Amino acid sequence: MISLDNLTVSYGGWTLFDDISFLINPKDRIGLVGKNGAGKSTLLKIIVGEQQPTSGAVTVNGECTVGYLPQTMRVHDTTSLVEETEKAFVEVLKLEADIARLTREITERTDYESEEYTELIQQLNAAQDHYHILGGDTREADIEKTLLGLGFKRDDFRRPTSEFSGGWRMRIELAKLLLRRPSIFLLDEPTNHLDIESIQWLEDYLKNYNGAVLLISHDRAFLDNVTNRTVELSLGKVTDYKVPYSKYVVLRAERRQQQLAAYENQQRMIEKTEEFIEKFRYKPTKSNQVQSRIKQLDRLERLEVEEEDVATLNIKFPPAPRSGQIVADIHEVGMSFGKKHVFSGANFVIEKGDKIALVGRNGEGKTTLARMLIGQLTPTEGFVKLGANVNIGYYAQNQDDLMDGDFTVFDTLDRVAVGDIRTRLRDILGAFLFRGEDIEKKVKVLSGGERARLAMARMMLEPRNLLVLDEPTNHMDMRSKDILKNAIQKYDGTVVVVSHDREFLDGLVDKVYEFRDGAVHEYLGGIYYFLEKRKLDSLQEIERHDTPQKSEEKPRAAAGKLTYEQQKEQEKLLRKMRKAVETIENTLADIEKQIAAYEERFAATADYVEEDYKAYNELKARYDHEMHEWEKASYELELVEEQQ
Repeated sequence: MISLDNLTVSYGGWTLFDDISFLINPKDRIGLVGKNGAGKSTLLKIIVGEQQPTSGAVTVNGECTVGYLPQTMRVHDTTSLVEETEKAFVEVLKLEADIARLTREITERTDYESEEYTELIQQLNAAQDHYHILGGDTREADIEKTLLGLGFKRDDFRRPTSEFSGGWRMRIELAKLLLRRPSIFLLDEPTNHLDIESIQWLEDYLKNYNGAVLLISHDRAFLDNVTNRTVELSLGKVTDYKVPYSKYVVLRAERRQQQLAAYENQQRMIEKTEEFIEKFRYKPTKSNQVQSRIKQLDRLERLEVEEEDVATLNIKFPPAPRSGQIVADIHEVGMSFGKKHVFSGANFVIEKGDKIALVGRNGEGKTTLARMLIGQLTPTEGFVKLGANVNIGYYAQNQDDLMDGDFTVFDTLDRVAVGDIRTRLRDILGAFLFRGEDIEKKVKVLSGGERARLAMARMMLEPRNLLVLDEPTNHMDMRSKDILKNAIQKYDGTVVVVSHDREFLDGLVDKVYEFRDGAVHEYLGGIYYFLEKRKLDSLQEIERHDTPQKSEEKPRAAAGKLTYEQQKEQEKLLRKMRKAVETIENTLADIEKQIAAYEERFAATADYVEEDYKAYNELKARYDHEMHEWEKASYELELVEEQQ
């Protein structure tokens, strides 16, 4: 369908791509991966013709249509949401006009036996067939389905596009792109402006799409769920792995070990050859052998291995200063901006050491609550009260925009650092991948990911005991996100994070607060616990709204009816939940055995061994935690079983 043949891109003496080739087939699902700066976005621009390679060619099959979503684009502000979205159907609208014209002409003519009349009939049939193929019959339904799937509400349909924020405008362009149904989607970071529900909807859409997909994303879960092939850009070359992202990571590690071994063998061979040349260069009897080895080195194709930033995995936030047990009391909090009501009834307590996620659709109030916590906004209902000695570090979505573009990377930190930490600024910057000449770059020339990392590094300069992070991983690559996640997991303070990145939140948070339909819902578990619970809630909502009650006498039977698909989904959920309960029960039994063994040991001796008592207490704490998880999982299972 699309063939990339021997592409090379050079800038001056520097080569971005060097003679790369691969083929995109119909129905391929490809994840394009590589370090920031490897050339992923450039490759998409070359495919769509926005940029020309230094050499090589891109060949597109004549019938192939390409839909391209760049990271940033200009969005028109002269129409309503629906009118702008309808522009995706330009060809359909033209066909409608053609069909109307042909129908009118046929109706007016009476020369039924003429060739011209037959020709008009054939043109009308062809136009109607093409109209059906392009989805003309279902245009309005498709627009509604796509806009709702991407998070818009029906109330938004007639709103001017100028009223939407930048993130929502990107969704409008994505909706138009999806509705055009091209042969291949080229998507550059499509999830950056989507919430969790919209990401899941887009996943399902792309998985079931009849065409091909080539996408760039730093969302590991999204890549795993959508793609089945991974093309890596590294050192100007491409390597094609016929597997999704997680399997690619394993295969790449194995391949890297092989590359390292080959590289080290080659380096030893080069070293020995050079030693031979130097040793016998001026001996006439060895001249032929010396010349032979010189030619051998000249012909040798030197192996390269991409550097790994292993050292970066050790960064950590400064120890959290002591705070009260209650970090924040959110009491019946609500917010309205003029006539626009955002949410009401937020009622929960944040305790010391909590790691909490705020999730939900854009515009439902996540960032609003984050700004209330740091004192930037005052609620219009209820109150937010911080506990004793709470010291807040805040990372805003637009944090990178708040930095002076004319400062260097080093100056950005140096101007806010005080005390002894100023002597460690280079170490901190190095941990966030700023090394050597990077620290002298001006902020305005940094990429989005680099600015995000710099903003995070700046936030680490002062010890805090509450971190409020609003979309901290937007624009960060996989490695940077792993570094940040690792640092937060080790952090001994309290964290409130607004994020749509499931992989980032998994294993990081233990409570989830969802902002939905003007209210705030609490889920006492991790992000995948929340997603499973929401699926159940959605299933019950479908059941309540979609199943009509046939008579007053049998309301419960009517409400209890499930479609075949819903039944399958519920049975799948039940199996998963029963397995989770069983796994926790096995873990509890194992911990009980270990605790009993320690108690027997303590009873048999009077010696006090600190390590043993420490391990014993850790086991008891783990037992309490697992018991809490078991109670929670058993309760959820009971609820689902009652629906059967």
